[in-house]
Amino acid sequence: MTLTEWAQHVCAELELQDEIGKADVDRILDLAKDAAHSVARPAAPLTTYLLGIAVGRGADPESAAALISRLALAQAEDGEERARPDSSRP
Repeated sequence: MTLTEWAQHVCAELELQDEIGKADVDRILDLAKDAAHSVARPAAPLTTYLLGIAVGRGADPESAAALISRLALAQAEDGEERARPDSSRP
């Protein structure tokens, strides 16, 4: 099963009406890569989840992913300290 097929299967099971294709999967994976490498590895799933919330509220997927990627890459370029997990997390 490809990742696109997996995404389509999950969408069907969750009764999501929107189609998801390879371009969508690639966009999400690229965003996850930018977050993981520029912020911190745990930022990848969190960042893609936040993209999902934004898209669910009407944001354009391509524009929102590009904006978030720019934020992540800027984090690395600024030489700022990499994000650490919250101390409240078990």
